[in-house]
Amino acid sequence: MTSKITKTALVLSLVGLSSQVFAQNQSARFSEQPFRTWSVGLHGGILSQNTIFNGKERDFQSANEGKSIGYGAYIKKQLLPALGIQVDFLRGKMEGLRANDDNGSYIGGSSYETKIEWSGSLTAVYNIANISINHENAVLIPYAKAGVGYGVAGATTTNVPLSANEGYKERVFIPVGVGFKLGLSKGINLDFGYDVNFVKSDKFDGFESGSTNDRFSYGHVGLEFALGSKEKPQLQNYSALANLRKQSKEESDELRRALSTAEQNAERDRAQYAKDMGDDDNDGVANKFDKCPGTPTGTVVDGSGCPIKVQREIIKETKVVVTEADRKVVDEAIKNLEFDLGKSTIRATSYATLNKVAELLIAKNFSLKLAGHTDNSGSMALNLRLSKERAEAIKAYLVSQGANASRIEATGYGPNQPIASNKTAEGRQKNRRVEFTLF
Repeated sequence: MTSKITKTALVLSLVGLSSQVFAQNQSARFSEQPFRTWSVGLHGGILSQNTIFNGKERDFQSANEGKSIGYGAYIKKQLLPALGIQVDFLRGKMEGLRANDDNGSYIGGSSYETKIEWSGSLTAVYNIANISINHENAVLIPYAKAGVGYGVAGATTTNVPLSANEGYKERVFIPVGVGFKLGLSKGINLDFGYDVNFVKSDKFDGFESGSTNDRFSYGHVGLEFALGSKEKPQLQNYSALANLRKQSKEESDELRRALSTAEQNAERDRAQYAKDMGDDDNDGVANKFDKCPGTPTGTVVDGSGCPIKVQREIIKETKVVVTEADRKVVDEAIKNLEFDLGKSTIRATSYATLNKVAELLIAKNFSLKLAGHTDNSGSMALNLRLSKERAEAIKAYLVSQGANASRIEATGYGPNQPIASNKTAEGRQKNRRVEFTLF
């Protein structure tokens, strides 16, 4: 029996604690996650006439990479984890040597210099992947981008036949690019990129070949800084998989702690129950209801466990007659009977009608059977205990008002004798009752 009580208490404690843990974690997990979606970046690198799309076709034989420097900045708005809109700004210059004379040879001593006074472009940036297993902030983010740009640039040529220096002119270009970002911290990324810009002009380098529009590349490295609260992660860097792993570990640790607490509580409850329902002085009254503990063996006691000092004269009747008025007193007491929720403590609102029952028992020397019942919610062991304790509590109160303890029987049946269906709230309410039977 003790083993069953212990297991039942353990299971109930676990259910209650795990429900609280789940509710708390569920609220945290599925609540709206705030992110930082705005960022700014600074970058610098090499501008070049050579691109991955040129092949052998180029206006000048070689680029002067050592003097072709570019630098810029951008503002970015992340719309989705994989998609952002970015406004780029770029300045710099390019130099090239030995112009193509259209006969397959190059002109020695010829050169050009193109200065980009300013340019701006609007690009869509697509994050190809967000790679991170154990950290919420992504370690590696490869991306691709494309858009449209507009700017002002001018070219100066030297020893190039049929070419005139291009003053600063407005240019339209199409930027495309690839790159990757490394997450240095929660709000800072290291950005490596390679862009190819298709210019809508054949004289971007001052030399008109008459074949194709010019293009130039920009290989760069820079830093990106997220704007907003440092407590919020960047949307583009956020790894949902890593966050799920972290939350799962936290839930596992919390459930382990709950299990340990439940085991301790179950052992404590078992010990307390054994103590409360024991009868240390063997007077027939459980310790919990015994107001006079330690009475000598063989002492006649009342329902509260106290010695009976004055034995009331018991008048034996050959026939007990219970009138309608008597039943009305009992029915009124049943109707007004209230206990604290989940306990055997009688509420003060029930005293008045119980006092009338005690007066009736004293006046007519009736015998009374108290039968406690519950619905089927909870375990069998807990329901049997609660129904028994409530019946005993009523008996103790009636005896304290002068009723004869030997004529009152208190029994608990738990959920075993329902009078209505336990499938509905109304039925369960009817089943939670204490029956009074006069005889």
